[in-house]
Amino acid sequence: MEGTISAVLAGTMFKVELPSGHEVLAHISGKMRKRFIRLVIGDRVKMEMSPYDTTKARIVFRLG
Repeated sequence: MEGTISAVLAGTMFKVELPSGHEVLAHISGKMRKRFIRLVIGDRVKMEMSPYDTTKARIVFRLG
């Protein structure tokens, strides 16, 4: 799933807005953290979401 970062929170947590208008709480995956990939407001990202809890996600790729 893709979205746009709308807010940067403490502890590598982000608010991400989906194309449908919903906002989810997302954190960076371990590989992105290991490679020091920085994310700022307005970046488009690719995420993984669980079907059991649709309010949380994991950011796995930065699209730009």
